[in-house]
Amino acid sequence: MQKGRLFIPCAGGVEPLLAEELRALLPQVPQEAARGGVALTQATLLDALRINLWSRLATRVLVELGHAPYRDEHDLYDFARGLYWEAWIGPQQTLRVDVTARKSPLQSLQFAALKVKDAVCDTLREACGERPSVDTRDPDLPIVLHLDEQSATLYADASGEALFKRGWRQDQGDAPLKETLAAAMLAAAGWRGTPEQGGAFNDPCCGSGTLVIEAAQIACGIAPGGQRRFAFERQLPYKALLPDWQRMKQQARAAEHAPAVPLFGSDIAFRMVDFASRNAERAGVAHAIRFQGGDALERPAPALPPELPGTLMLNPPYGDRIDVAGKARSPQGLAARDLPPEAGPLGSGAARAGREAAQMDEGGDFFNRLAAHWKRQYAPHPAGWSAWLLSPDRELPRRMRLKESRKLPLWNGPIECRLFRFDLVAGSNRV
Repeated sequence: MQKGRLFIPCAGGVEPLLAEELRALLPQVPQEAARGGVALTQATLLDALRINLWSRLATRVLVELGHAPYRDEHDLYDFARGLYWEAWIGPQQTLRVDVTARKSPLQSLQFAALKVKDAVCDTLREACGERPSVDTRDPDLPIVLHLDEQSATLYADASGEALFKRGWRQDQGDAPLKETLAAAMLAAAGWRGTPEQGGAFNDPCCGSGTLVIEAAQIACGIAPGGQRRFAFERQLPYKALLPDWQRMKQQARAAEHAPAVPLFGSDIAFRMVDFASRNAERAGVAHAIRFQGGDALERPAPALPPELPGTLMLNPPYGDRIDVAGKARSPQGLAARDLPPEAGPLGSGAARAGREAAQMDEGGDFFNRLAAHWKRQYAPHPAGWSAWLLSPDRELPRRMRLKESRKLPLWNGPIECRLFRFDLVAGSNRV
């Protein structure tokens, strides 16, 4: 089978985790580190199918079609015109061109996309007598044009919809966590769903259940892409591989198993617990998770065997995402939506300071009480608990009076966060 280059993009900060995941999935395929993802230099289209089915961290799978220097939009047209598009789609199918750029000298990326679209359509009209249509919502062939300062690369998107859309989350709250970020948090924590790698799992602020459901699918060996459709299923180069794709999915289903550790999820809003339960049912893991309502500041730690460790993991409320609820809610809280215009755009220093002020005003009492609750309820467990908390507030450990044992940068959409680890051992967590 012919080999070529794939580019596997991911969220910022996830690149090393994605590289490790891809080494486990495709140990024989060479890698190159890249900004915003990982490049696979000698991969096959069958490898692209396997990544779509099994990767929890990738945002999509891009097949490189060509790479060329450029100076203007006419060069982009000529570049795209020289590619063999009739091997990818027929004239009755649809396409869309998206553009990403870094230091590109072009004034209009939209015009660059138009020139590539024209080149594809002109190529197919010349070869087949007809031209394909554009579908901006669900095209048969999503095309990605990436521009840097001097060179252009064209990719065929094998995924279609972003891979964080697993197909099971139909009920969600105000600030849902992307499944790929949930998976990145679990990968960073080394949680593998076994007594030796992470132990029991508990998310006491589970919302619509993304974290605990992602954890449950890992614990049950469920492929993250097993319940959705992909763009490659309609692209011509994969037609001969569709029987292999069906076998791949059947083998994945046959390998599913019961979890080796218990998983728990709770939320103060019973509406969210109901959402999470329904999502877990669609994800095939309702049997693996115990959902309950209740305030994270009051619910006791789950009862575990003395020899079984546990992992607490939560993406708690903070200014840009959602208001704090429950005992720690402050009626004087300053939410991100209340920040004055002079706070600056999201991600600026002033805006970050505003976010952290919002978190302290709305959630400061929540986090102080949460730390005290952890010390009372979780630290006494003989095998120990580790707590992982995602927050944009870099000073949060000091404010919680806990000493983090690790902190990792992760991006929650446009929000720069840190994933903090706290080892909950009685009497040893104060700064």
